Amino acid sequence: MSMDVSAIFQIAGIGIIVAMIHTVLKQMGKEDMAHWVTLIGFVVVLFMVIRMLNELFQEIKTIFLFQ
Repeated sequence: MSMDVSAIFQIAGIGIIVAMIHTVLKQMGKEDMAHWVTLIGFVVVLFMVIRMLNELFQEIKTIFLFQ
């Protein structure tokens, strides 16, 4: 199994960008939009993590079931 470090940097980059957009929108008085941006960023990262976990479980399955 090859753990790609770029995935960690992608997640960190998304977090930094979402935090900056959230701060800017909150300063502009658009707190509703800021919360939506944060929610959308969280969902994107959640899908990335779910995809990586799926790959991990597939790898474990192939190791222990000898397929």
